[in-house]
Amino acid sequence: MASTEDPKQTELNGDVNNEAGKCGCKKFKMDGFKVTVVLGAQWGDEGKGKVVDMLAVNSDIVARCQGGNNAGHTVVIEGKMFDFHLLPSGIINPKCTSVIGNGVVIHLPGLFEELKKNESKGMVDWQTRLIISDRAHLVFDLHQQADGLQEAEKGKNSLGTTKKGIGPAYSSKATRNGIRIGDLLGDFKVFEEKFRTLVSVYTRMFPSLQVDIEEELSRYKLYAKQVRPLVRDTVSYLHKEIGKGRRVLVEGANAAMLDIDFGTYPYVTSSNCSIGGVCTGLGIPPRSIGDVIGVVKAYTTRVGDGPFPTELNDEVGRLLQERGQEVGVTTKRVRRCGWLDLVVVRYTTMVNGYTSVCLTKMDVLDTLKEIKIGVAYKLNGKRIDYFPSSMAELSNIEVEYITLPGWAQSIEAVREYEQLPDAAIEYVRTIEDHLRLPVRYIGVGPGRECIIEGR
Repeated sequence: MASTEDPKQTELNGDVNNEAGKCGCKKFKMDGFKVTVVLGAQWGDEGKGKVVDMLAVNSDIVARCQGGNNAGHTVVIEGKMFDFHLLPSGIINPKCTSVIGNGVVIHLPGLFEELKKNESKGMVDWQTRLIISDRAHLVFDLHQQADGLQEAEKGKNSLGTTKKGIGPAYSSKATRNGIRIGDLLGDFKVFEEKFRTLVSVYTRMFPSLQVDIEEELSRYKLYAKQVRPLVRDTVSYLHKEIGKGRRVLVEGANAAMLDIDFGTYPYVTSSNCSIGGVCTGLGIPPRSIGDVIGVVKAYTTRVGDGPFPTELNDEVGRLLQERGQEVGVTTKRVRRCGWLDLVVVRYTTMVNGYTSVCLTKMDVLDTLKEIKIGVAYKLNGKRIDYFPSSMAELSNIEVEYITLPGWAQSIEAVREYEQLPDAAIEYVRTIEDHLRLPVRYIGVGPGRECIIEGR
């Protein structure tokens, strides 16, 4: 029987499992009609933005599925640093359409400020390439005020939030007091009524909260005009485009260990930044998902409070902070640093089902004579085979490490896997062996060109 397969579609489909790890930016192929997903595998700040920027070169659409402007992704192109908070990192690619999905919560003043800032650095034609879901919920200034007031009330038990209003906005969504983009673009009298109700709810909870309702309504009349050309039903749009064979790349914000269900609760964000958030945040069914790339920093960092088993409060930790320039893009807070924790990454692999890993910022380890990797947890002197949900247990964890030799030389100029020092190759292979996953890409420097293919 003759084959009815379209040869052009066969070329598009590629074979993402062919020679695990042998897939570079210039010849990247999407998995047919499948969506490719990039997720953070630790506590965030792994370098997802640069990975998405690289893969966007051969993508048609890059979509953001959850979170808000509490996220921060940095992309360096020709020496220029672009910071993205609400915008998908792929928007810097002039041939790529960017989608902000229904699962994202949007602070419109922050969005337009971000667009203006990046446009001044050279981001072009975003007006024709940015699409925003009419189902996405709005973050208002009152949400941000409430966020700060809630943190202040907790005192020494505060969570270290970004105070960007993300938690309160998702809370409004869950209690069905939230206001969506579509509400703003409908009958403005209905929007006004909903907004007044929302203000009433929050001022009852926080009597000190101050909102100039009339001024806010005037502002949002203007925002409605600005945002209207960008808004559409992104669910049907994405389904049509996937059906046409368009190459869709999904960018997760935050990271798996900050997921509200699977992360180190309560020291988490307010959305599902694991694989489930892709489906609920974009309306994409599970069967449409193909490759899931877990982005893993070559060491571990986290911003804010919460347990951190491999944290280094010594000169090595300070070295990682300095060499890695570990300062939050959104918060400007110095990130806590520690050894790579493979217990964390194995756990998030279970949740997210990574098909491969991108290992970032390996060059930060260049000057170390020896490098440790956390490979197991002990509780009360006994190995455990699970990641604790209890913060009390996690605070009493003893980490079991393996020690590897450092390569003690710069790898920033390396462009082929085989050119890496033997000790660096051993580091990568050790990670692959423990995760039972291929390291598909390796970051050896800050620039777009500094990501090389794995073996």
